[in-house]
Amino acid sequence: MFRNREEAGEKLGIELGKLQLHQPVVLALPRGGVPVAVEVAKALGAPLDLLIVRKVGAPGNPELAVAAIVDGDPPDVVLNREIVEAYSLDDADLASLIDGERPELERRRSAYRGNREPLSIAGTTAIIVDDGAATGTTMKVAIRALRRRSPREIIVAVPVSPPETVAELAREADRVVCLSQPGRFRALGYHYQSFPQLSDGEVIAAMDEAAHSRKAGRHGNQKVTHKQRGLR
Repeated sequence: MFRNREEAGEKLGIELGKLQLHQPVVLALPRGGVPVAVEVAKALGAPLDLLIVRKVGAPGNPELAVAAIVDGDPPDVVLNREIVEAYSLDDADLASLIDGERPELERRRSAYRGNREPLSIAGTTAIIVDDGAATGTTMKVAIRALRRRSPREIIVAVPVSPPETVAELAREADRVVCLSQPGRFRALGYHYQSFPQLSDGEVIAAMDEAAHSRKAGRHGNQKVTHKQRGLR
């Protein structure tokens, strides 16, 4: 059991730090993945960004995903073809359902990202971070969308997930780092002592703080370099 998301992120960062990672970029799945990813990015000294995924529900059954939209420029649409066929949805039906979810995706992008441009992951090691993966559905969508953006490697990093989900994600990603794989998996909250729901404001504050810390760290490194040059 983890004390909170921050502790889980610290432990994930230690494990990821043992790997030989080429140009890592940390991508958080909001909301719950953000505090975890902040600590991972700190541990790796890596840039942090968000990967916003919006589920597109089936007609009359919004919990069943026929597709998902992944934020990007342009956004990626990943279809769940089995569900599309089961509901006999044609292109017009799909377009209507997808268009209905775009406003919320745009709202979240504007709220969470502000004026920050998304990071390019081409040629990098993209590390997708969440606070856990119960079914792995959102994570799978994220992986498939990222494949289209030409990363060198995709790593899934989660504190806790059932073994069967880890196995499924391992078939999609290049590597999976999971700290705990309990045989009897219950809801994610059971694996944390403190597991509060996060607000949009907390996500924004965490991302702002991470960006400020990274900027301050770069400036500090530059000052050290200048002093070293002066001593030579």
